[in-house]
Amino acid sequence: MQFDLLLKGGRLIDPASGLDARRDLAIAGGRIAAIDADIPFERGARVIDATGSIVAPGLIDLHSHVYWGGTSLGVDADRLAAKSGTTTFIDAGSAGAGNVLGFRRHVIERSKVRILAYVNISFAGIFGFSQTVSVGECSDLRLCEPRETVAAAREHAEVVVGVKVRSGRHAGGGSGIAPVDLALEAADQAGLPLMAHIDEPPPGRSEVLPRLRKGDVLTHCFRPFPNAPVFASGAVRPDMRLARERGVIFDIGHGMGSFDFEVAKAMLSEGLAPDVISSDVHLYCVDGPAFDILVCMSKLLALGMPLVEVLRAATQRPAEAIARPELGTLKVGAVGDIAVLRLRPGRFTFVDAVGASLVAEQRLVSDGIVVGGTWWPNEAANDLGDTERFEAHAHETHVDVVARHFGQG
Repeated sequence: MQFDLLLKGGRLIDPASGLDARRDLAIAGGRIAAIDADIPFERGARVIDATGSIVAPGLIDLHSHVYWGGTSLGVDADRLAAKSGTTTFIDAGSAGAGNVLGFRRHVIERSKVRILAYVNISFAGIFGFSQTVSVGECSDLRLCEPRETVAAAREHAEVVVGVKVRSGRHAGGGSGIAPVDLALEAADQAGLPLMAHIDEPPPGRSEVLPRLRKGDVLTHCFRPFPNAPVFASGAVRPDMRLARERGVIFDIGHGMGSFDFEVAKAMLSEGLAPDVISSDVHLYCVDGPAFDILVCMSKLLALGMPLVEVLRAATQRPAEAIARPELGTLKVGAVGDIAVLRLRPGRFTFVDAVGASLVAEQRLVSDGIVVGGTWWPNEAANDLGDTERFEAHAHETHVDVVARHFGQG
């Protein structure tokens, strides 16, 4: 059999199947057609030398904002894809029932990479988010209409994977817990999971967490004080343990103000690693501190999370969270979405959402991705200057933006 694409000599890591070994991987007709120790060069119409690289399932960024051109915070998924190893972006509620059609027609259907979406409980989606404007979409409960949300989820079932709610003082104003309850009603009626954002109280984490069901997603799970998942002593709060035992999915959702190294250290030391690593990338954190999912994964590596588990949290686990088992795996017959990554040694200074820094001796970078069987190289993969710029910028990412929007992104 002749293959359309052949990746040779890479370290194939597929957490979903437990495979971690040097293997060749071949693609035909947009799907993985063969995995073997040695597939002859001549069987590939195009051959990519993956020696020294990690061949992994295409990364799935469970929390991103890619309604580019339609919202003030949207970024262009196609511009980020090859650089970040991401083949599937899940937009976390940029659009609500009132504009999800525009998102689908003008962005999702035109994108080279896969985009799926949580539909926001707010009819207008996230409409008032910039460096100078902060109007929470759930601050007016007239916009939170579950019937509209359910109708939109059903009409766009091919791309909608859940319901999103942003709760807290920034996103909800004086609405309290009501947006969460309305979003839960909509998710239940639509038969979908809920992704719940919390920023600063009210409502508090203690109000939101007990409401979440098995399979619902708590994003910003390692956020800083207030609404942090740990006490000042570093001990994990009991409601977080109960939520994990109940099957609530813990998602990083790094963003602009929602990831704290000290909180992460405390959670990891107590055995509560995140289920999912996501970037919450948007216009106001794409240049730091989040950058993209690979940077977020590198931060967890630096904190001691094993490489295979870091990869699992960006492939298998998000695929399970959105009930798309055909994604996030390298099994024969699966969709031909692949990330070709590399562990680059060096000295890298990472910064969290509150300005703390962490020095690491390696970071993950992308050589390129395969989308539906088509090779898409990262043109900057061997640009060492890019690494130097990353480290230089890391020292200046904690600026007034975080102070203005602490806890929002």
